[in-house]
Amino acid sequence: MEKITHKRWTLISTIILLTGAVWIWISIPSAGATTSGKIPAPQTGFLAPDFSLQDMDGNVVTLSDLKGTPILLNFWASWCPPCRREMPAMQNAYNQYKDEGFVILAINSTHQDDIDAASEFISDLGITFPILLDTYGQASKDYQVRSLPTSFFIDQNGTITDIVIGGPLSDALLRIRIGDLLEKNS
Repeated sequence: MEKITHKRWTLISTIILLTGAVWIWISIPSAGATTSGKIPAPQTGFLAPDFSLQDMDGNVVTLSDLKGTPILLNFWASWCPPCRREMPAMQNAYNQYKDEGFVILAINSTHQDDIDAASEFISDLGITFPILLDTYGQASKDYQVRSLPTSFFIDQNGTITDIVIGGPLSDALLRIRIGDLLEKNS
């Protein structure tokens, strides 16, 4: 077997490097070829996955119908102690900001909760914002909810601006996040 000379080795290495550089240059996506975060994904900076769920009165609410509205999307269950502790702060925030166009959609994880217990929970706490029922767990799956409560702050363009896993959400955190959404909405 012939020994590879230094010149030959340098030539082979250079060809490989140039081929790699050309491949990288050819593979660069053209302007507008990427989604720039505009695909549905349960991550900050991406569009919120769309869903249609029934509320407690049987009316269907579709997230995409609320485009143009800043939203707090909150996943909860009646058996969840942090969910119970954060609901009064959410109700206060709803009362304070609803006239400015802010919406809270509280999605009950009905697939792992009892509807009667959820109704009692809502009544006990005097909740007046929309409660949606995730009867089959599809919204929880689409948003990759692994822990309750989990909250998604969504701007008027339908983009997730913040995610809070666990709780309870405090009055101060809600005021800051909602203020940011409303300021962005102006």
